[in-house]
Amino acid sequence: MTTSEHVATLQISKSRALLQEWLSPRLGSAAAAWLEAQSAAIASGEKPAQLAIAVGLAPRKVGKADLDLTAEEAAAGRTVREGLDATGWSVDQAARSLLVLASHRGDDEHFVAGLDRILAAAEIGEQIALLRGLPLYPAPERLVHRAAEGVRSAMQPIFEAVAHRNPYPREQFSEAQWNQMVVKALFIESRLWPIQGLDARRNPDLARMLIDYAAERRAAGRAISPELWRCVAPFAGEAEVATLADRLRSGTDAERTGAALALKDCPLPSARAALATVPDLAAAVEAGRVSWDQIA
Repeated sequence: MTTSEHVATLQISKSRALLQEWLSPRLGSAAAAWLEAQSAAIASGEKPAQLAIAVGLAPRKVGKADLDLTAEEAAAGRTVREGLDATGWSVDQAARSLLVLASHRGDDEHFVAGLDRILAAAEIGEQIALLRGLPLYPAPERLVHRAAEGVRSAMQPIFEAVAHRNPYPREQFSEAQWNQMVVKALFIESRLWPIQGLDARRNPDLARMLIDYAAERRAAGRAISPELWRCVAPFAGEAEVATLADRLRSGTDAERTGAALALKDCPLPSARAALATVPDLAAAVEAGRVSWDQIA
């Protein structure tokens, strides 16, 4: 076994142990026994269809209650996998991720092919569960096509299973894929603030796409999400500063706060001058008393 293979095997083991620790206090004896038996059967590889069957049965066998982690359990997750955020997960979703991990038997290609087959035929609940588990799966670079399909979905819950609270896109998406995901979020009226790495992956091309998108919305007389300006701010020109200054004067509370936050992030002197016209809001922004997640 190579060093990289050893590291991957160790990470899979840690991820499985983490999910088991999360699930153990939330499962009755019958549900725990079923999950253990299914994991063992899947790991044996004797029945190729076992994973798909178990994934389909999981909600009935372990229940669909909220996972509802304690602060200590959530912190333990982040020590196993940086950026892991199981907020909003259910018990069956955690169990399904555990079952998927059990199917890895040292062959990344075989693992990815098996997961591909399941996702290709999965119903919406299965897709959401399996996509939320992306941060825990081995061979992440081989799963980009599936994550990209998830964010192309017309179904908002599937899109958000990849885009929200998930470190996978931040780490694996190309700039083009990332930009398309952010624009799609605004297009389907999904929130931006739960996207991990949003500020770190801001880029000029994305800013240009969003400026054009905002112009189209204005021309059609449609509202523009205040969150849009978060990704534009570092690359804004004088025209965008003027638009933000206008929102600062006459927008809704959310628009005014978003404009103030964006102006603070803009390097142009005119942005600072515009922000200075609203001293109370400027002070709140400087002190960190308002934030993008509060707007959303």
